[in-house]
Amino acid sequence: MMFAYQLRAPQQQAPIKFLLLGAAVLLLAACQTAPIQRDFDTSRDFTQYRTWSWAEPDVNYLPENDPRIRSDLTSQRIREAVSGQLDVRGLRPAQPGQGADLDVKVYVISELRKDNVTTSYGGSFGTYWGGWGGGWGGGPGYAETRSVDYQVFTLQIDLLDDGQLVWRGSDEQQMRNTALSPAERSQQIQEMVSKILGGFPPY
Repeated sequence: MMFAYQLRAPQQQAPIKFLLLGAAVLLLAACQTAPIQRDFDTSRDFTQYRTWSWAEPDVNYLPENDPRIRSDLTSQRIREAVSGQLDVRGLRPAQPGQGADLDVKVYVISELRKDNVTTSYGGSFGTYWGGWGGGWGGGPGYAETRSVDYQVFTLQIDLLDDGQLVWRGSDEQQMRNTALSPAERSQQIQEMVSKILGGFPPY
């Protein structure tokens, strides 16, 4: 979906235009907070589910070979976060050799999105007062629209009963160019998983 954000500023030289475009891009980034998406089978009695296990494969990456998100460290952080949140909600890992009530599968998705940023320049009108009286002054403005590309990281958690999807939740964040420490990466994943599974069970 395309969004247009407008910033108004007095008509200035070219460098000011680029500063305003930069501000618009920051505004776009700040507004890319999407709500948690959830869906589930309304015919299911979710109180019957007691145990869980990982599906095979457990953590899936799309696209498969994106080195910015695909790593054993990321997979391990996701497993730890999901396991902890399911435990909080009363679900326990199935014992070896025993079937689980639910199988858990996670998708890590990286995709490029595009939005339009519109910046307006000039166009201010108003009264002025001089030595010989008052009047109206100003000039026409103009708008400039540019496309802004940005990368989005989506974390999706699927819960399956005998291979059939019964619950799904997902959260997304805009990927930054700033470096994150291992602790910050773990915290980011913990927060996303907590928000996603915050809606389970659905009732």
